[in-house]
Amino acid sequence: MNAMSFTALEGGKTTVDAAALETLSTQIRGTVLREGDAGYDGARSIWNDMIDRRPGLIACCVGASDVVAAVNFARENGLLVSVRGGGHNIAGSAICEGGLVIDLSMMKSVRVDVAARRAWVGPGATLVDVDRETQAFGLALPTGINSTTGIAGLTLGGGFGWITRKYGLTIDNLVSADVVTAHGKLLRASETENADLFWALRGGGGNFGVVTGFEFKLHQFGPQVLSGLVVHPFADAGKVLREYRAALETAPDELTCWVVMRQAPPLPFLPAEWHGKEVLVLAMCYCGDIEAGEKATQKLRAIGTPIADVVGPNPFTGWQQAFDPLLAPGARNYWKSHDFTELSDSAIEITTTAISRLPGPECEIFFGHVGGVAGRVPADATAFPQRSSHFVMNVHARWREPAMDKACIEWARDIYEASKPLTAGTAYVNFKT
Repeated sequence: MNAMSFTALEGGKTTVDAAALETLSTQIRGTVLREGDAGYDGARSIWNDMIDRRPGLIACCVGASDVVAAVNFARENGLLVSVRGGGHNIAGSAICEGGLVIDLSMMKSVRVDVAARRAWVGPGATLVDVDRETQAFGLALPTGINSTTGIAGLTLGGGFGWITRKYGLTIDNLVSADVVTAHGKLLRASETENADLFWALRGGGGNFGVVTGFEFKLHQFGPQVLSGLVVHPFADAGKVLREYRAALETAPDELTCWVVMRQAPPLPFLPAEWHGKEVLVLAMCYCGDIEAGEKATQKLRAIGTPIADVVGPNPFTGWQQAFDPLLAPGARNYWKSHDFTELSDSAIEITTTAISRLPGPECEIFFGHVGGVAGRVPADATAFPQRSSHFVMNVHARWREPAMDKACIEWARDIYEASKPLTAGTAYVNFKT
């Protein structure tokens, strides 16, 4: 291996000699890839197709010792570094230009202790890996809503989804983490060991080291949940959102209901004449007894005159993957996000008006429904700052052709700026671009 030029941590370029490169290759049990190697292009490709960066090297790690070797190599040579877990981060932080990527995607193990209700999860695992293994034993971890998301990035940013209101954020269920620091030291972080680091890892993002393993507490849950979609004509959106807001005032922690506004995809339960037309969707999940869920969802399902109501018992693992076809890799994506303590009439007006000028058929706005148990954790207990928020708005611009970049990005930014005065003043770190 010849000497190579890299992007330096402090900017500019730096050269690493052949001997140092050879030492790294011998220290790592996984694979070290450079441009031109088989597998390089696949390893630098991530969920957001807008990200097209070319690292100098990609260290494909298979264990913590590989991570230590990669971190030491980067520090000793002053290299720009990024860390790839599931590769799902919207801003593309997994891949750096010209530097060293520490790729954890092969570290996908999930081990469950049923009696202790604990799971030990590798940083390369995705939500589907966690869901399948935990649900096999009637257990669950509160995570996100797109099963291809990596557990590492989701956790470090907070993590919320269908069962967060009942069981807390993903970070609220983190018991410990193994972390390689910038000095190449492998530490355990928990409430009793390196507690300051543990505090920062829970919501502070991937800024404090490379996590090589997570220990989570699990909850007895599933395998069936009451879940599904109620689809409304977009002409009724304002009325539906105001009644939705009122219905949630008495919602139990077990009930979560998100709002999605977009053009209708060709879903099999929708009449063909609605395909491609603007709709408002109430996506709900009740994590408890099915009969109790039927009662708890009555107010939401009684709103307006829906086009379709497909709420019913479903396997939790299936519901966790319900939105995957709309969020598959291969598209260009740009997000802007705000937290809201309330869904005001002004917020409703701004977002519904924006749907009337969608720049493309895959663009959407959603409101994630949070609060519940997650909102009752003290604000200073973790580095996650948004405990008082009840809704997370994400303006999701999604398209295929680079020629649409300007129109889609401006659409998202315009909504973000217009709604900013109505917000809690915070934004979910995992949704930031």
